[in-house]
Amino acid sequence: MRSLSAAKRDRIITLLQSGAHTSDIHCQTGASAGSISNIHSKHCPEIPKSSGGRPRKLTPADVTYARRIMRMRKAENAVQVAKALKDVTNQSVSSQTVRRNLREIGMMAAVKRKHPFLRSRHRRERLQWAERCKDFTLEDWKRVIWSDETKINRLGSDGRVWVYKDVGEELNDRLVKSTVKFGGGNVMMWGCMMWEGVGYATRIEGKMDAELYTSILEDKLQQSVE
Repeated sequence: MRSLSAAKRDRIITLLQSGAHTSDIHCQTGASAGSISNIHSKHCPEIPKSSGGRPRKLTPADVTYARRIMRMRKAENAVQVAKALKDVTNQSVSSQTVRRNLREIGMMAAVKRKHPFLRSRHRRERLQWAERCKDFTLEDWKRVIWSDETKINRLGSDGRVWVYKDVGEELNDRLVKSTVKFGGGNVMMWGCMMWEGVGYATRIEGKMDAELYTSILEDKLQQSVE
């Protein structure tokens, strides 16, 4: 390998000290990447070497901002975060890039759990109830009756069904959840339980409203207590 002249070596050192990248120095001097690296190590060891590769599109500050707007409920998914980052940084970023950076800081996608809508009054009343019950003894809880409604499907559950599959396994009956029109039918039930055991259950005919619920409490709940 031909050695570089002193003038070219000094030129490379000057470019390194100015912060030029290896590719730029190669274009200006014609020196190979290996020669530039050797000069860097021998004559400019105090100058940090580039880690190589394409620069990251999102800075740590951008990723922190993405996490903050998600926690503040200003964005819910990677697509919305990418749009918000574009407004801030004036550069386009793909939703896949956002997902990758969020995974690197420990965030992951999750399915939202369904929950009845609660107004401020409902939240306040539930908190007050919890505070009243926090010092309950075992004897206190023995006097509590728990009741709820549920839908029983004729064919399986409404929720997601998970299954494990082999890599490259083709679609087959084991990987498919069969469905029928209108869900195959279902029945709505009300039931209760207490310290002594389960109480009476009753079928809910039609839509549950205040009048029907009161009727169930006066009938089946009273029979369960007795």
